[in-house]
Amino acid sequence: MPKTKLPYLLLLLVAALFIGYALYANVISDPKAAGFLSHKNNPARLVDLPVWLSVMRVHLGFACLAMISGLVNFSPWVLRRYRRFHKGNGYAYLVSVLAVSVTSGYMAPYATGGKPASIAFNMLNILWPAFTVLAIISIRRKRVMAHRRWMVRSYAFCFTNMSTHLLAYVLREWMGLSYEAGYTAAIYGTIALLLLLAELVMRLFFRDPVKPDLLP
Repeated sequence: MPKTKLPYLLLLLVAALFIGYALYANVISDPKAAGFLSHKNNPARLVDLPVWLSVMRVHLGFACLAMISGLVNFSPWVLRRYRRFHKGNGYAYLVSVLAVSVTSGYMAPYATGGKPASIAFNMLNILWPAFTVLAIISIRRKRVMAHRRWMVRSYAFCFTNMSTHLLAYVLREWMGLSYEAGYTAAIYGTIALLLLLAELVMRLFFRDPVKPDLLP
């Protein structure tokens, strides 16, 4: 585990900023997602707006819950003092991940960028639940370090939306790509980037042996 609280505090700050921005952008600023939907240009996949918006809101809600529950469970303080809560919260995280993936599966065929973007989102919809399930299997087998590593990989995907939009902005503004091309490239770039960042985090902060008081 990190020897100082700084990495966790930075993660807390980033998560809070992301959740605050996501709720503002999707609930207050543009509740009907008009700006985002204006870039969809696939007539073969016409969006049923009321259904799509309902699914998107469920998707957003569970994405925020996944980010919060995962963040809480990375706290060694919670693990030491509230192990039953840590376990129950871990399953709440799993449910949230599954809900995000299922709703994303509905929205993937309508993704901006067409089939290439849809394929990328469906890759995420497989990888994220798989990593989460592997984390749970690992802890049930008392493999604590493996559990933590899989959870780091899983939690990294909580930042998919933020990373995708940041990369898309860079690709559009700095490289001159169209909105659709930049968005599609950003999704694939996000998958690679988040996996690399997860491995970096594990090498920097999760190398030490597990302390006895943190064993299940």
